[in-house]
Amino acid sequence: MKEKNIAKKIEKRFLRDIYVNREYSWLLFNQRVLDQAVDLSNPLLERCKFLSIFTSNLDEFFMVRVGSLTNEALAEPSETENKTKLTAAKQLDGIAGAVKTLYEVRSECYSLLRKELSDNGVRILRARDLTPRMAEEGREIFLRHVLPLLSLMVLDAKHPLMQFENKRSYMLCQLEKDGRRMVGVIGVNPSLDRLYRLGGGKKVRLIPLEELIRIFGKLAFTGYTVSDQMMLRVTRNADFDTALDDTDLERDFTEVMRRKVESRARLNAVRLEVDNEKSKLKEFALRLLKLDPKFCYCDARFFDYKFLFSLEAYFSPEQRARLKYPPFKGAVSEELASAPSLIGTIRSHDVFLSYPYDSMSPVVDLLEECAKDPRVSSVMITIYRLAHHSRIAELLCRASENGKQVTVVIELCARFDEENNLYFAEKLREAGCTIIYGMENYKVHSKIISVVLKEGEEISYITHLGTGNYNESTSRQYTDLNILTADPAVGRDAVAFFRNIAICNTSFRYERLLVAPTTLKSGLIACIDREIGKAKAGGEGYILAKMNSLTDKEIIDKFAEASRAGVKIELIVRGICCILPGIPGKTENIRVVSIVGRFLEHSRVYSFGKGEDRVMYISSADLMTRNTDKRVEIAAPVLDGGIADKIEKFLKTMLSDNVKARKLCADGHYRKVETLGAPLDAQAYFLKCAAASAAPDGEA
Repeated sequence: MKEKNIAKKIEKRFLRDIYVNREYSWLLFNQRVLDQAVDLSNPLLERCKFLSIFTSNLDEFFMVRVGSLTNEALAEPSETENKTKLTAAKQLDGIAGAVKTLYEVRSECYSLLRKELSDNGVRILRARDLTPRMAEEGREIFLRHVLPLLSLMVLDAKHPLMQFENKRSYMLCQLEKDGRRMVGVIGVNPSLDRLYRLGGGKKVRLIPLEELIRIFGKLAFTGYTVSDQMMLRVTRNADFDTALDDTDLERDFTEVMRRKVESRARLNAVRLEVDNEKSKLKEFALRLLKLDPKFCYCDARFFDYKFLFSLEAYFSPEQRARLKYPPFKGAVSEELASAPSLIGTIRSHDVFLSYPYDSMSPVVDLLEECAKDPRVSSVMITIYRLAHHSRIAELLCRASENGKQVTVVIELCARFDEENNLYFAEKLREAGCTIIYGMENYKVHSKIISVVLKEGEEISYITHLGTGNYNESTSRQYTDLNILTADPAVGRDAVAFFRNIAICNTSFRYERLLVAPTTLKSGLIACIDREIGKAKAGGEGYILAKMNSLTDKEIIDKFAEASRAGVKIELIVRGICCILPGIPGKTENIRVVSIVGRFLEHSRVYSFGKGEDRVMYISSADLMTRNTDKRVEIAAPVLDGGIADKIEKFLKTMLSDNVKARKLCADGHYRKVETLGAPLDAQAYFLKCAAASAAPDGEA
């Protein structure tokens, strides 16, 4: 496949001095996701999933980032962002052009995957592939299984113009009857299957729902002549304001959030996707939506590719073993698997877990033990995203029902998880848990569990601190770091953290923890300043960090200052990175690597210095202004030297990756890391290590 790099078209617009525009950097990240769909080191069915993930990412980008920029362009048209000094309108213009290229690359990628699927025995059919017999079978499927679930409307003087729902597919048809011209609309029911099998036997021939509607949709309009047709999908702005006046005690925040979530389907359009660019119905749709034509994109096949996740059902077990990643479950160490009490184990030493290579089950088991243990007086937890079937929520309910004081800080503004969190908030409240919806207008994004034990007059603590959500599902897909500790200072901080959440106090100073919005950024900057001081004094300054995104200008400028002072800085940034490394005299001592692979890199680590002089934190926060200044986040010190060594080894291995790693260069391009020696895929290496360390009867 011919490589297309969006940087070649717009780098001058989105790069300035040492800075990269945030939106442009995100588009480059999603391009790296799409690269995985054509990376032959990934099995075929996994490459199909990467194509679907790329598309889902792009959907969210339009709903959130393009939606936000659209709002800014209307409200503050002359305002510029603080790094590349672009107005919202100029950013939108650049995004529109870059995304067109991504659509072209996606189309080429799908064509390659479709051919390879066919070579492996699964054909995805188009209209021109159908024999007369297959066409008749497809017609029968449409009439029996599809048509009854379609919603129809004819737009004329007596029918109001309809509101196209967010991310729902429609077919528009130009209708004629008795000399009158009208537009017919077919609404595609989201519950319909996306693929239908034609014929029997060993050969697998699949016709997509979209193709059935293209071929037979006109049958829905009995008595009309159909002269033109076009499928479309509208993406709507999802960037709504969740701020509330905290003095208004009469308003139920859950009801406010329910109304705001429902409003997403009706907010203004930010993108139109069509399957027929030449159709005159495209102009009709653009006028109806009041949308700039530059945000209209054509894909003649599909608007989303989620159906690719279902393809494995059509392959034999032997084929699936060859076309998917080998199955893996997180390991449980022999010590934890055989421990009579996790509380006792954690009291003896800190416990470290690295998802997904280690299982999340010890955290779940700890909550189960706490629900039963009479010494446990209270359990407090922050929840941002939960699995749809959450064992953790069940155990919190059980702990409350067993008489424990359970406090749950649940974030109702976790974007696209609002409804799930509303459901669990009600379920936990019914079980007797104390529910807190956050602190003022700050999102609570921290990942912390505080367990307080009372034995006679003695108070002791068990604290869990992590970089990822308490979500059993994503713990098998996202890389995250976790520490379970009985350190009394950390325990006191944890209790104080929940107390301050309850009373909306952001100004508290903690013994061990750095907590945004007050001390996290200043604490990390103090650590950077320490390394600058060492370098200026002739010593060795060193910073090693890993995060999802780097956009905070104050921290970027501080990294640049450190680089100029001679501090060596190694950054692993999966997604958005707004600093250009390697610029002589400015960022020449900074190296940036991104890894996109089987698992979503999600952990955040900030390490300063080497050896005994090292100070290391794991954190829920990326180095983004929204995290450092506008959320409640935690950075927790890694107090156990052995655990810090393990984390540093993790990061150094990732920096040595020469298979999935991409290096950010001074010109804004991401390029493959040169292969020196044997190939090293860091995630594959960690999987092997985890399998070797699992308990014989554990979850390996």
